[in-house]
Amino acid sequence: MKRFPMMLQLMLILICVMAIPTAILTWYSGTQIVGYSEGAIADTSLEGLIANRELNENALSNLAQDAVQLAGTNIFDRIRSFKTYSALNSDYSDVYSALRILNELASLNHRVDGVYSTYFLLDEADYVVSTDRGITTLDRYEPVDWMEKALAGRRGIGGVWYPRKLQSGMQVVSYVLPLNRLSTTTRGTIVVNLKESQIASYLKSSEPGSEGYMLLRSDGTIISHPDKSLLLTDGNKQPFIRQILSNSKREGYAYHLLNGQRLLYTWSRSVQLGWWNVNIYSMDQLMTKTYNLQKGIIFITGMIIIAGTIIAVLLATWLSQPLRKLVRTMRERSNHGGTNKNELAFLESAFRRMQEEEESLHTLLQEREQDTRSLSIHQLLRGEVKKQIAEMFPGPYYTVAVISIDRYRRYASKNNPETRSFHRYLLLTKCESLFPDGLHARGIYQGEGCFAFVINYGQEEAENGLQGIKATLVQIRDTALDLLGHSVTTGVSGRTEFSESIPERVAEATDAIKQRMIKGSGCIFYWKPDEDRGKKYMYPANSERRIVNFLERADLGSILKELESIRADIYSDSNVSYDNILFIYNQLIGVTIRHLRENNVSTSRIFSGRGNIYSAIASTDTLDELENHLRDFFTEIVQHLERSTGEANHGERIIRYLEEHFRKEIVFEEMAKEIGISYSYMRKIVYELTGKSLIDYMNQLRIEKAKQLLIESKMTITQIASEVGYYNVQSFNRFFRKYEGMPPSSYKTSRSKTS
Repeated sequence: MKRFPMMLQLMLILICVMAIPTAILTWYSGTQIVGYSEGAIADTSLEGLIANRELNENALSNLAQDAVQLAGTNIFDRIRSFKTYSALNSDYSDVYSALRILNELASLNHRVDGVYSTYFLLDEADYVVSTDRGITTLDRYEPVDWMEKALAGRRGIGGVWYPRKLQSGMQVVSYVLPLNRLSTTTRGTIVVNLKESQIASYLKSSEPGSEGYMLLRSDGTIISHPDKSLLLTDGNKQPFIRQILSNSKREGYAYHLLNGQRLLYTWSRSVQLGWWNVNIYSMDQLMTKTYNLQKGIIFITGMIIIAGTIIAVLLATWLSQPLRKLVRTMRERSNHGGTNKNELAFLESAFRRMQEEEESLHTLLQEREQDTRSLSIHQLLRGEVKKQIAEMFPGPYYTVAVISIDRYRRYASKNNPETRSFHRYLLLTKCESLFPDGLHARGIYQGEGCFAFVINYGQEEAENGLQGIKATLVQIRDTALDLLGHSVTTGVSGRTEFSESIPERVAEATDAIKQRMIKGSGCIFYWKPDEDRGKKYMYPANSERRIVNFLERADLGSILKELESIRADIYSDSNVSYDNILFIYNQLIGVTIRHLRENNVSTSRIFSGRGNIYSAIASTDTLDELENHLRDFFTEIVQHLERSTGEANHGERIIRYLEEHFRKEIVFEEMAKEIGISYSYMRKIVYELTGKSLIDYMNQLRIEKAKQLLIESKMTITQIASEVGYYNVQSFNRFFRKYEGMPPSSYKTSRSKTS
C-alpha cells in the first residue's frame, strides 16, 4: 500500500509537468502568434503606405520643381506685351514665341507620368497657351475662376496643389504656380493637371487583403479613392475617417469593426503637403494563415498530451523501483527519521536539509569576500594607512602619477557607460603590468576621466633618477592612446617617504596636469614647487577695451587679432598660472556679455544652443582650445549682428557649393568655415531656402544625378554609387529607396520598359 501512493504521485507529477505546461505554452504561443502577426502585418502595411506616400510625394515634388524651373526662365517674357489673342496672331514671330512656350509646356508634360495637360495664363490676357487645345481664347477654354480659390491659402512663393474636376469629366490634381517676381517680370500662372488615376497608381496597395485607399486634404476632402463618385466629397462622412483626421499622431494604425468584418486602418500624413494617406485592409483575410497555424498547433498539442499521459504511466512505474531502493538505503545509513512518511516526503525532507546547509555555507563565504586591494588604495589616497599597505608597498619611497583623459567630455560623448567601464578595466590592468620589477604600482579610477597610480620603489630606483618610472609612463601614454582612441596627460608628484602624505602627492600630480593648458595635451608633466605663487595676476585691460570697440563696429578680424595678441602675451609670461588664464578669458566673456546687454542685444538668442559658457571654458584642456572657444564665441556674436544683411548671399553660396561638391564627402563644419558662417547658422539657411536639412538636400542632389545615370549610362550600380558620392552600395540602396520608394535596380528596369 505504501508503494502505491508514491507511484501514483509520481505519475500525476509527470502528467502535470508535461501536460499543463504544454497546454499553457500552446495557449500562450497561440495568443502571441496572433498578437505578433497582427503587429507585424500592421507595421508592414504602414511601411508600405509610407513608401507609397513618399513615392507620390516625390512624383509631385519632381513635377513642381520642373514647373518652378520653367517659371525661372525668361521664355514667358516674349509674349508679355500681348494681352489679346488678336495682337498675338498679328505677326508670325509672335506666334512662334507662343509656340515655343507651348513646346516647353509639352516637354513638362513628358517629364512625369500621368500629366493630362499643362497651360500658361498671362495676367489680364484673353487667351491661354495649353497642351490640350493649343493657343486659344479663354471663352473657348475651360473656366479659370477656380484658381482664385486654389491660391487663397498659399504661403510663400511656391505653388499649390488643388484637386478638381475638368469640364470633360476628368478628375485631376492641378499644380498652380504664379510666376515669381524674383525670377521674372512677367505676370502669369502655370497650371499642370495631373491625372487622379496616376496618383491612384502610386497609392494603391498590392498587398493581399487590401480593401481600398484614400488620399484626403487636411480639411477631409477626398483627393483620390477607388470609388470615383466619392472624389471631392467630404471624407469625414466615411467610417472612422473623422477619428483619423483628428488624431494627433502623424502616422499610425488602428483596428475597427465594420459590418462584422475586422478592418485595419493605416494612415500617414504628409509633412510637405498636409495630405492624409489612408489604406484599409481586411484582417480576416490577412490572418487566414495565422488562424490555420493556430488550429494546427492546438491539434498537435492534444496529441502530445495523450502520448505524454501514456508515457507518464509507464515512466512512473519504471522510476518507482530505484526510488524505493534509494530511500531504503538513506534510512539505513542516516538518522533523518520520518519512518512513517512515504518515499517522496522523506526525500523532500532530506533534500531540504541539504539545501539549508548549502545556503548557510554560501552566505558565510559571501560575508568573507571583499576586494581588499582596491579598498586599501582608496584608504591610502584619503590618508588612512592600514596594515595591508605595508604588504602591498614594501619600498620606502612613494610617488603618485595621475593620468587624465584629454577632452574627456568629447570622449564620454562618443562612448556609452558600458564601453567606458570596460576601457577603465583594460587601462588599469594593462598599466599595472607595464611597471618593471622593483616598482610596485597600484591604480584606481577617481572619476571624470582621471586615474591615480601609487608607485612604490626602493633606494636603488630612487638613485637612478626614476628612469624606470619615466619609461613606463611613456608606455602608459601610448597604451592609453591605443585603448581609448584619446590622448592622455600625466601629472607626476614629488617623492615622499611617508604613506600618510599620499593625499598631498595626489594634489601635486593633479596640479602638474594643469600645465597642459599652455604646453598642450598628451604630455607628461612633473610637479615643481611654485616659487612665484605670490605674483599678481596679469590682465590685458587694453585688449579688453579694444575688443569692445571692435565689437561695436562688428569688426571680427580685429577681434580675432586681439585674441591672438592675448594668447601671445600669455605664452610670453613664463610665470602665468592656470587660474590666471581662466580668469582672463572668463573676464573677457563677462565684459562682452555686459556690453551686449547694455546695448539691448539679446544674448539668450545668440547663445541659446551653447549651454553654460563658463562651464565650457573650465572644461577645456589647452590654451588653443580656449582661444578657439573664444573665436567661435565672438564669431557667433558678429554673425548675429550681420545676419540681416548677409543671409541672402550666404544662401546662394551654400546651394552653389552643394551642387558643385555633392559627389564628394562634405564635412559640413569645414564647409561652414569656408563660407564664413557657423555650422548651425548654415543649417538654418538651407532649411529656410529648401525646406530640407543639409543632409537631405545633399542626398536629393545625389539621387537625382543617380537617376539620370541609371537611365542614360551603362554604368553598374556600384559605379554609379561611387560616382554620386556614396562609398558603399548599401548606403546608396538605402537612400535611393528612401527618396524613390524602390531600389535602383527596380527604378532602372521600370524606366527602361517605359522608354
